[in-house]
Amino acid sequence: MISKTVNNVAEALEGVHDGMTFMLGGFGLSGIPENAISELVRLNIKNLTCISNNAGVDDFGLGLLLQKKQIDKMVSSYVGENAEFERQMLSEELEVELIPQGTLAARCQAAQQGFPAIYTPAGYGTEVAMGKETREFDGKMYVLEEAFKADFAFIKAWKGDRAGNLIFKGTARNFNPVMCGAAKVTVVEVEELVEPGELDPNFIHIPGIFVQRIFEGKDYEKRIEKRTVRTVV
Repeated sequence: MISKTVNNVAEALEGVHDGMTFMLGGFGLSGIPENAISELVRLNIKNLTCISNNAGVDDFGLGLLLQKKQIDKMVSSYVGENAEFERQMLSEELEVELIPQGTLAARCQAAQQGFPAIYTPAGYGTEVAMGKETREFDGKMYVLEEAFKADFAFIKAWKGDRAGNLIFKGTARNFNPVMCGAAKVTVVEVEELVEPGELDPNFIHIPGIFVQRIFEGKDYEKRIEKRTVRTVV
C-alpha cells in the first residue's frame, strides 16, 4: 500500500507559490484546515485565488490571509461574518465571485469526478447566469457551470491512515469531502493519523485514491464562529 504521509505541514505544502488557485474545506470555522492556512500565512505567498464556502472571520481562518492581502480573488457563497472581506470587496481591492452554495459544491464534485461542467437550475434568469450557456431539459431551464480548476486542495479530516483514507466528524463533513481529489494535489491534515487497517472500512468517507499528501496536524483551536447562549434566570 502506498504511503501518502509527510512529516509536517511544511512538507505538505511544498510546491505552493504565488498566483495559484487553492480549494479550502470547511463551513464557517467548522472543519477548516487550520495548519495549512497558518503555513500559507507564514510563507506569505501572494496573488492567490481561494475557493471556499466563506473566508472565515477577521482574525481566523482565511481572514488571516485577507489581512495580509495575500488573496486577489475569493470564489465563495457567503461573506457575512468577515468585516475585512466585506471592506475589500466593496472597495474593489478584492475580486469576489459569489456562487450559490449548492453550485459551489457541485462544481467541486464535478472536478473531483472528472466532469468538465454541470447543468444546474440555480441562478437561471439572474445575474448569476449572465454570459453563460443555458439549455432546456424537460421544460426547465438550466445554466452551464464549469468544474473548478485548482492547483491544491487543503482538507481537514478527523482521522486518516497513512494511505490517505479519511473519516470526517460531525459538521466538519461539509465541503471537505467534495474537494478531495478536485485539485491537482490534495493535502489533508488530520487530528489522528493511524496505520492502514486501523480504520473500519465501513466508516471511511473518502478513499486514499483522492489524496496525495497527509499529515497529523496540531494545536487546533476549533473556534466557534458565533456562540448563542441562554440567559439563566
